Amino acid sequence: MIDASQNELPEAPAVAVGLPLPDRSIVMVGLMGAGKTAIGKRLAASLGLPFVDTDKEIEQAAGCSIPEIFQRYGEPAFRDGERRVIARLLAGHRCVLATGGGAFMDPETRAAIRAKGLSIWLKADLDTLVRRTARRTNRPLLNSGEPREILSNLMKVRYPVYAEADIHVQSLEAPADETAARVLDAVRRHLDASRRA
Repeated sequence: MIDASQNELPEAPAVAVGLPLPDRSIVMVGLMGAGKTAIGKRLAASLGLPFVDTDKEIEQAAGCSIPEIFQRYGEPAFRDGERRVIARLLAGHRCVLATGGGAFMDPETRAAIRAKGLSIWLKADLDTLVRRTARRTNRPLLNSGEPREILSNLMKVRYPVYAEADIHVQSLEAPADETAARVLDAVRRHLDASRRA
């Protein structure tokens, strides 16, 4: 179903002089609507790294959309494919990786990210998430009931796990460039602290 072995990423050189470049991939985690893709793309551009959206990688490997994977095979099959795709990407060249909202909940995936990545949790409040996901119809988990209630329940379950990420940055109702600058500053401070430790 999901062929996780495809698509090697080329290594991209760092192009932003003076900016921190971790020795591992940066992995964006958080709920749907937190801004992982928008912020991740800007962060990748700043660091001169490739940007990869794991949902797109999974769809390419499966040959169908994520809603179709959920419908045909169910969530467990999707999570298995997601786990394998993320493991492959973490084993390759450095990149900025935007993961699906449930990826970090998987203990194996979380352990792989901890071992081979630098995780950044984009934390957003409920109103922000509801607003940002309202116009999207490709969110299987939101299609089974009232989105605000579903997102609220997901926050209760997932936020304590997302809190295990290396870096936390609040995702506010602000221009994406502004949030990306705050993420970059948080990465710089994290790397400086790690070097001093």
